[in-house]
Amino acid sequence: MHRYDLAPELTPAYVEEVWHRLPRHLRPTLLLPIPRLSEALGCQLLLASETFQYTGSFKFRAAYHLLASVPQRQIITASSGNFGQAVAYAARLLGKEATIVMPSTAARVKIEAVQAYGGRVELTDVRRVSRQERVAELAREVPEAFIAPAYDDYRVVTGNSTLGQEILRQAEVDVLLVPVGGGGLISGQVIARDLLGHSTRIVGAEPLPGNDAARSLRSGQLLSNGMEPETVADGARTLSLGRLNWEIIRQGVEEIIEVPDEVTLEALRRLFLLANLKVEPTGALALGALLLQPERFRGQRVCCIVSGGNVDPAVYAQALSAWP
Repeated sequence: MHRYDLAPELTPAYVEEVWHRLPRHLRPTLLLPIPRLSEALGCQLLLASETFQYTGSFKFRAAYHLLASVPQRQIITASSGNFGQAVAYAARLLGKEATIVMPSTAARVKIEAVQAYGGRVELTDVRRVSRQERVAELAREVPEAFIAPAYDDYRVVTGNSTLGQEILRQAEVDVLLVPVGGGGLISGQVIARDLLGHSTRIVGAEPLPGNDAARSLRSGQLLSNGMEPETVADGARTLSLGRLNWEIIRQGVEEIIEVPDEVTLEALRRLFLLANLKVEPTGALALGALLLQPERFRGQRVCCIVSGGNVDPAVYAQALSAWP
C-alpha cells in the first residue's frame, strides 16, 4: 500500500482498524452474478450492489465512519443527495444534527429523504452560488460546526475501502469498474486492492458531460469542470476530484471511461430488466462503461459497482419507457 503525502494518517494499521470496527454498522454489499449479461457481453460479470446499503447507497460507509470520528455535534455538508442522506441518518444514529446544502435541481426524492432522516436542507441555485460557497457561509454562522467532506478526506476514503475489502475477499476479479464523481469511492477501492495485495485492475466510469477525472488522468494534472455538469448521473455532478483522491487515482487507476448519458440510461434499463435491480443513473455508470467498450473486457472476470439506487421516480419511469 502506498503512502500518500496529503494523508499521512492513511496507513495499513489505520485502514485495518477501520475494517475491523466499521462493518458491524453496515449492511454487507450484494454480490450478484448476471448470467444473461455475462453471455451478451462475453465476460464473467458480477455486480456489487450498494442499493440495499443503509440510505440506499455506498455513501453511508464513509458518512458513519466520518461522523463517528469527530466530536462536534453540529454537522454541515454539501451533497446532491446520497451523501446528504447518509450524513443525516448517521447524525441521527450518533446523536448529532446535520445541515445539508443541496442544489435546487436535486431529485425531489433525495431532498425528501434527507429531511425524513432528520437533516435540515438548504437549497441553493448552483448557477449563482455554489454548494461550497453556501457551506462556507453557514460555517461562518456556526463556527463550532464540523464541515463534512463528501470525498476529499482520508476517513471518507477509508470508509469506502470497506466495500473493496468485501468484494475482493469474496470474489476473484480481473477488473473492478467503479463510478467516479469526486473520487471518494474509486480511491477507497484502490486502497483496498493495494492493502490486500491483489492485482485487480481498477477502471473508472465517469459521465461524459462531466469528464474532469478522465481529462485529469490523461493530462497528468488535476483539472476541473467550469461549472457543475448537466448530466443525468446526478451523483457525479462535481467540479473536480478531491486533491487526496487525485493523488490516489493517478497512482492506482488504469483508466477512466467517459460514458455518454444515453449509454448510462441503457445500463439502467438493463439492470432493471436483466438483474431485477432498481438503480439511479450514477449507479449504472460502471455497467455503462462495460456496454461502451465490451471488447476491452471480453473473456475477463469483471465486477461492476452499483453505487446506489436513490432514483427520482419520474426520471426512472421516463428512462424505462424509452426502452426500444
